[in-house]
This record gives sequence, C-alpha cells and structure tokens, in this order.
Amino acid sequence: MCTTCGCGAGETRVDGKTLPEQDDVQHGGRGHAPPRQAAQHGRSGQSTMNYTALGDAGIDHHHGPGGWHRHAHPHPAVPAAGDRSPDLLPSTGRSRMLQIERDILARNDRHAADNRRRFEEQGIFALNLVSSPGSGKTSLLCRSIEALKEKLSLAVIEGDQQTSHDADRIRATGVPALQINTGKGCHLDAHMVGHAVHELSPADDSLLLIENVGNLVCPAAFDLGEAHKVVILSVTEGEDKPLKYSAMFHAASLMLLNKIDLLPYLSFDVDLAIAYARRVNPALQVMQVSATTGAGFDQWLAWLSAGCAERRQQKEATIAALRRRIVELEAQLPVAVRG
Repeated sequence: MCTTCGCGAGETRVDGKTLPEQDDVQHGGRGHAPPRQAAQHGRSGQSTMNYTALGDAGIDHHHGPGGWHRHAHPHPAVPAAGDRSPDLLPSTGRSRMLQIERDILARNDRHAADNRRRFEEQGIFALNLVSSPGSGKTSLLCRSIEALKEKLSLAVIEGDQQTSHDADRIRATGVPALQINTGKGCHLDAHMVGHAVHELSPADDSLLLIENVGNLVCPAAFDLGEAHKVVILSVTEGEDKPLKYSAMFHAASLMLLNKIDLLPYLSFDVDLAIAYARRVNPALQVMQVSATTGAGFDQWLAWLSAGCAERRQQKEATIAALRRRIVELEAQLPVAVRG
C-alpha cells in the first residue's frame, strides 16, 4: 500500500483474485518477516497510521530518489479513537510514522530484490512504465507489441484502480496480459508484481512490460524489480511536469515524449520540457514518439531490442561463470571423488 497517502489497503486484485496481504508466504518461495503496522485510510479522508499525529508543523515523507520532503497537514495531533497506547501519543507520532514508512519501503525493497533476481535468472527485461492518466501508455504498448511480437517473447502486467479494459486491449494483440486492480491504491508495489509474475509466468529471455497506475507521485518511491523506469510525458500536458513531479523523472532512465503528432495544434515547448527533465535528471535519455502515427518508434523499438539482448547476454555470462566455477571446484576434488 502507499506510504504517502495510506491508500488501497486490502483492495488489490490480481486477475480478479484478491491479493493476499504481505505475509511470510512469498510468491518466489522466499519468506520475509511480518510487516510492521501498515497505513490505513482514515474515514475523514486523511491518511493515518492507526493514529493521527499531523500537527501544523507538518510531517516528512519520502518520495523516492528525490529525498525527504515536508508537507503541511493542519490536523490536530491526537491519537485515533480507541487507541490510547503510550507509544502513540502525539509527542512520538512523527518518529513513529517515519519508522512505519521506512519499514514499508524496506519490505517493498525485499520483494523487489526477489523479483529482480528472478528476472536476471530468466533473462527477462522488465520495464516499469509510469505516467499521468491519459498520456497514451496503453496505446504506446499496443503499437510496440504489434511491432515486436514476431521477434520477441512478450508479456504485460497492467495496473489500474478498476476495470480490465487495458489488459483486454493488450490481450487482443495476442500477447498474454494480467490485470492488477488496486482499488483506491495509487500505484503498484513489488509484492503485487511478484504475485502477478508468478501467475503470468513470462518466458525466459522475454520482454515484460509493466504499466503502472496513472500517477506521477507514488510510483517513484516503489521499486518493482524492473531494469528501468520509463516515464511517458504527453505533449498535451505542461512542460513543467518534470519540475512538479521531480522524483519520478529523477527515478526514470528514459522519457518518452508522446503524442508529438499533436504539436502543430498546441503551444507545447518541446525544448523547454526536455530542459526541465534534464535539470532534474541530467542522465535522462529522451525520445520523441507518437503512438498514433508511429513517429519516432524505430528508436524506441531499437532501445527495447537492445535491452532484451543485453539482459540475455548477462544471463548467459552468469551461467558460463557458474559452469567455470563448477569445473574449478571439481578439479580440486581428489581423483577418487571425481571418479
């Protein structure tokens, strides 16, 4: 669930089935310690951690690589109704909330490490596609799949709060897709993705495309085990999106500037948008594309193919190194044992 806003507790569904809470049963067979107290959504709409300690001084939140930021929350610092334990008094609320947030993020990172290990072992090139709602992610995926499905093995994980419309669109291309519905949740996390990967069982040496929930805030803080975050910015949005949502653009490896076919009808400044993005992340790679016309897709498809080839080579190099090590160890055994 989201550590920033406390959304989505107990509402996630993977391909229509309720996702189990994050417990000691791990999708990859590896267990983790039980989580600390998780965030819950208050009836009044504000985020709570089983208590309210959000005074006028504000509270610190972590937003991924962008670091810690303070947000003002002008709510009275009082324990939640029915909760009067001494360690939840207002004087300790902030440090307790920060500890809970760190625990949740650390737990997510452990699940992400399991996902990443699986992707590396299978040679899967996994990408986390993030953007605002309506940027054209699904259209971009459909066009990419049509261009690559005869050359690469592909699978897609779709993240939305409700409906399976996007997964249905992907399945119509002939590529397997699995829908994660997060309910009130505003992002995917590594636990959800791990269960989805277990259900989907992507092939070795394949391309796995993860379309995150439309949101430029919370997905920045959650590693899914992906090789790269790819942020999609539409020209129908403002040029200053990279500055307003800097953590997301800082966390991304590639920015796709989509819907460039609409530029003649808009006042969007492409150079300024790219400059803002690189002010946040100087190493950010940028490609200009149109999911409608296919403009710029040659470069994007080449980037995907190169990523898949590199991941396969890494897997093969790891296997070769292990084989060499086995031969070295066998050579050190007594002759009688080797025989």
